[in-house]
Amino acid sequence: MPKHRIYTMSFARVYPLYVAKAERKGRSKAEVDEIIRWLTGYSQQGLEEHLAKQTDFETFLEKAPQMNPARVLIKGVVCGVRVEEVEEPTMKVIRYLDKLIDELAKGKTMEKILRSSQ
Repeated sequence: MPKHRIYTMSFARVYPLYVAKAERKGRSKAEVDEIIRWLTGYSQQGLEEHLAKQTDFETFLEKAPQMNPARVLIKGVVCGVRVEEVEEPTMKVIRYLDKLIDELAKGKTMEKILRSSQ
């Protein structure tokens, strides 16, 4: 079975879409970066290096320093898919990220998005 197209797509190509979605709803690039760093364990410098290198999505996630263990608390539907039911690990993390950006755009507080109070 061939890999999903998103895996080979540059993370730097998708990243501006996340930022634009957040900014349309009055949120910031800094909040998007915080979400990505929370999920993946990248430093801001590490995130920016991968963006500059045009790292593909799959590699970006595989090289993540420390996936946040609280990511399993992310539940719900994004793009018609229930994230907790996605079985393929890389796709699951992509859906987690999509869900977190959706929550940001819907006005949730960063504390709730980052599962700080759960």
